[in-house]
Amino acid sequence: MDSPEKSVSAPAVQPAPRRPRAGWTSRDLSLVAVFAALMAASAVVPPIPAGNILGVPVTIQTTVVTLTGLVLGARRAGAAVGLYVLVGLAGLPIFSAFRGGLGVLAGGSAGYILSFPLAAAVIGFLAHLILRRGLRHRGLWLFAATFAGLLTTHALGICGMMVNGQLALPAALAADLPFIPGDILKNLLAVLVAASIHRAFPDVLVRRVR
Repeated sequence: MDSPEKSVSAPAVQPAPRRPRAGWTSRDLSLVAVFAALMAASAVVPPIPAGNILGVPVTIQTTVVTLTGLVLGARRAGAAVGLYVLVGLAGLPIFSAFRGGLGVLAGGSAGYILSFPLAAAVIGFLAHLILRRGLRHRGLWLFAATFAGLLTTHALGICGMMVNGQLALPAALAADLPFIPGDILKNLLAVLVAASIHRAFPDVLVRRVR
């Protein structure tokens, strides 16, 4: 007598976890637009002459570049500051002293201006890592991250002065040096503002799982 066949139930197939969408949300696009506008608005603050031979001034725009990276992260910060630079090069007078157009690429500030999107992206990348890992004393870590952006901005700024001003490296370094103390203080200000924003809006950069 044959034994009855035992029914074997097939294992339940678990649905594959959904990957987060690669595209940007309307909030992402809004933040990019807001910070690009903030960059443009910073041109209202008058530049301070730095006394270097190429006439490169001290501006508040580097503070906004740093703040954008700390708040938005690499992709959105790079997009926001990149949009600002593109609009300025297209002719809108949104660079320091209300300059605009491709003519700025022939001046002493060209390297600094072109460095802005990259510096914002570098700072944003590091800020995202710091906040995602929940490091203690994150304010100090964020301040340390701003030095990567400072290095990026000053390296390209020096290159721009060497190309457009026909300066040797020592002369370009000497022309750039007076900007560093002020930029460190501006980075500190940007960190204080960014820390307040992250406390008020903890999901703005690293989105928590709900």
